[in-house]
Amino acid sequence: MEKIDYEGIVWAINHNNPEPLVEHAIHTLVMHGVKKEDIQLTDAPDNVKVGAIVVEIWPYHLDVARVRTIRNESFISGTVMTIELKLDGEGNYTD
Repeated sequence: MEKIDYEGIVWAINHNNPEPLVEHAIHTLVMHGVKKEDIQLTDAPDNVKVGAIVVEIWPYHLDVARVRTIRNESFISGTVMTIELKLDGEGNYTD
């Protein structure tokens, strides 16, 4: 399993996702080497630094990106990896 190389805060972008999805996303990030206390859930990160990791939570995957530049209080990032979120036959998230 590939580890996420990061320093400081890992921004997890959550746009009103259901709680089971958010919990599984956090669990998955921890499995990929991110400390739980370093994960910051937000709908719009602020004070993001160049080089920071930003994770977009989607129902079936996580897009992990690194911030390349910041312009006008917005950041531009490039995808580092995509992590698939798996479901069992009943629709529950699994490892």
